[in-house]
Amino acid sequence: MENDQLKQAGASRRDLLKGAALAGLVGGPTRVLSHAVEAAPSFVTLLRPPDLVRTFGVDNHEIKIEKTREGVWEGNGVEVEIAVHGNHVRLSLRSKDNVCRIHVRWHGDMRSVKRYLGDHWERSYGDLEWRGEVPGRTMPWYFMAFDGHRTHGYGVRTGPAAMCFWNADAQGVSLWADVRSGGAPVELGPHTLEVAEIVCREGRSGESPFAATQAFCRQMCLHPRLPEKPVYGTNDWNYAYGNNSAELIAGVSGLISELSPDKDNRPYSVIDEGWAEGPFQGNFGHGPWVGNPRFGDMATFAARLKGLGVRPGIWFRPLTPLPDTPQSWRSARNSRYLDPTIPEVREHVASHIRRLVGWGYEMVKHDFTTWDLLGMWGFEMGASPTRDGWHLHDRSKTNAEAFTDLYRTIREAAGDARLIGCNTVSHLATGFHEVQRTGDDTSGRSWNRNRRMGVNTLAFRAAQHRAFYEVDPDIVAITKAVPWRLVEQWLRLVSESGTALFVAVEPEIVEPHHRVALKKAFEFAAKPQVIGEPLDWMETDCPRRWRLRGKETEFAWMGDDGAWPFGD
Repeated sequence: MENDQLKQAGASRRDLLKGAALAGLVGGPTRVLSHAVEAAPSFVTLLRPPDLVRTFGVDNHEIKIEKTREGVWEGNGVEVEIAVHGNHVRLSLRSKDNVCRIHVRWHGDMRSVKRYLGDHWERSYGDLEWRGEVPGRTMPWYFMAFDGHRTHGYGVRTGPAAMCFWNADAQGVSLWADVRSGGAPVELGPHTLEVAEIVCREGRSGESPFAATQAFCRQMCLHPRLPEKPVYGTNDWNYAYGNNSAELIAGVSGLISELSPDKDNRPYSVIDEGWAEGPFQGNFGHGPWVGNPRFGDMATFAARLKGLGVRPGIWFRPLTPLPDTPQSWRSARNSRYLDPTIPEVREHVASHIRRLVGWGYEMVKHDFTTWDLLGMWGFEMGASPTRDGWHLHDRSKTNAEAFTDLYRTIREAAGDARLIGCNTVSHLATGFHEVQRTGDDTSGRSWNRNRRMGVNTLAFRAAQHRAFYEVDPDIVAITKAVPWRLVEQWLRLVSESGTALFVAVEPEIVEPHHRVALKKAFEFAAKPQVIGEPLDWMETDCPRRWRLRGKETEFAWMGDDGAWPFGD
């Protein structure tokens, strides 16, 4: 009878229970609320003790802990401490070598949040977007929550000792901290692991979601390492694809130098993969790291580039072995790669960085370290950045600490040279890299890939620009394979956005109109600009409308054919 009455009233059980799970009711009796109940404020502060703390071991088996005193949860050889320090919450772990993950949850009413934006583990892959509530969505490092009026931020400060991600839903916020060493529990011994510092920011009335995201990124990163002048120039990958040579790069570098108007901020010319002996022998991604016959002596070539009026840069893959590399240096996950928790491996990497800089290269682009260490691309990781069942050589180090130690090694070896991280972990790279490749490769062969990867990463990670590092949305390629009327728009967006601009120019197709466009782009890119703001980013993953240099601009990204849905 009661069910019939509900149906006649047009109400379902779901309607009546909408909004039932308020803060403090999770796990308790369900309370039916009136439809007229007013939604609570959408900001849930994390600057308080959490409502739930759990730990998990191998195969996600829960290791039971319970609260024993204020801020401390203990049990089965595990102790988790959560201390509130004014503007942040510090999470630390002591364990008997059996913990893989920590789960911390704050209950709160987030029913009025309409859209969520998460970040990515390393590069993005054309997949960043504002979405509605997806409770199991993995949001690495931080997320933004928009209630229709204000935009709130929740995250961990840069440089944590764990791979951290967030879940959010109508009933609260969860932080997951992956403290594995490889795919096994970290072995801390007597050491206390300072897992992460948790921060949040309540949105301001009247600020845009983009401005709120910028402000929160600055709050998360206390000590970014930033170049004193904007970064721009050329990179040969998107026209040469490894089939490069000294003569080819010198020719393009001369063109870039000629078209760059700023005498005080000269462009970079970054030599990408193809210069070393490995690719020349058909072994891409590997050394020996000396110039092959197409390049000759790399120090001599660096001096030649400087003579052309560009600043030389070079690509390097740190974690691949040489023919004489000892077996003991290799990863337990895959012997084709090196384990950076081995001191000799870090010194090996450092020696090569010092050599590259000693040759005269003022920028080093290092690549593939996330894949080489963890065996997954960012889009594959989800809630687990590596598979179970293997471990680092130094089992007292978490994966996050292994990355941080490697980046620190590279930074110290590079001295004053600029670093670009590619396939590097975003939240761990801050403070070490001046420039960060924030998206997967753009293309000199497929416009669809430029639209999908380039526009997306620029829109959704531009707020990190000069808060974390200089954002590099990747190369603008001028080639015969990609329509100029589309590339010209991409060139304009990047050059006027204030982010790093690198172009790849296929020499034989350059015409006067290309030269005019490049010169204008370099005029913008060489000078500091107000960061470009995507205006329709809550409605699409490929924003068309942008505010550039104070003016609203609309782009037409799709061309005549629309999107290509079969991959690129």
